[in-house]
Amino acid sequence: MINFREDPALVRRTVQERGYTTPVLIDQSGDVTGRVYGAFGPPTVYMVDREGRLVARIAGPRAWDGPVARAFLQALLGAPDGR
Repeated sequence: MINFREDPALVRRTVQERGYTTPVLIDQSGDVTGRVYGAFGPPTVYMVDREGRLVARIAGPRAWDGPVARAFLQALLGAPDGR
């Protein structure tokens, strides 16, 4: 996950409150995400592989808790059951 242009304390609190377990890049200035991933305005989801390569870019709000999103993420990860 990448968060930019927000207060790091707020981001950390939100991550803890929501129970996120993935690493979060906190880019308070927006310089890194803009230069590396071309991210200049939310809401946009950028999926980055373990080597730091951009593998998906999805603009606009999405319902990430439904079966369509789950199937998309499972296909992207190559995991048969998402675990």
